[in-house]
Amino acid sequence: MNLPNWLTFIRIFLVPIFMVFAIFQLPNGELIATLLFIIAALTDYFDGYLARKGKMVTKLGALLDPIADKLLITGALLSLVQLGKVNALIAMVILAREFAVMGLRLIASSSGLTIKVSKLGKIKTASQFIAVTALMLGLWWGTVFIYISTVITVISGVEYYLKGAYVLKE
Repeated sequence: MNLPNWLTFIRIFLVPIFMVFAIFQLPNGELIATLLFIIAALTDYFDGYLARKGKMVTKLGALLDPIADKLLITGALLSLVQLGKVNALIAMVILAREFAVMGLRLIASSSGLTIKVSKLGKIKTASQFIAVTALMLGLWWGTVFIYISTVITVISGVEYYLKGAYVLKE
């Protein structure tokens, strides 16, 4: 266990807490949920940065980091659908891509292969985090940005499947 892995575990731990504050009408709940989401999103950046910079990349981290990301974006989108801030179809498109790519990676991993994160994949994650934060804050451009993020998400998913098609042939 190293610091990047601990940051990943913290992100996983924050997801249900974020959802409680986001969904239930607690005092200052939306503000607290937004802050928790931002903290969780920042752990995604810092765990990867520290793992690469400090040469602390581990198999555990490589496995848990994408799962933590999927849990965070799933929790956020489900909360936003529940609050009426995101259309369920948009959430479904984003989540379908997330789990399809994760499935592709699992198939690759079972064959001893790795499908690395692409630049577009990183842009996708950042755009999702920005869109969710904007929607949580009630910013007018959040709705526009979630649609832009959805397009980036779909294009990124197609890119992964084009690059990883060899995995499906095995």
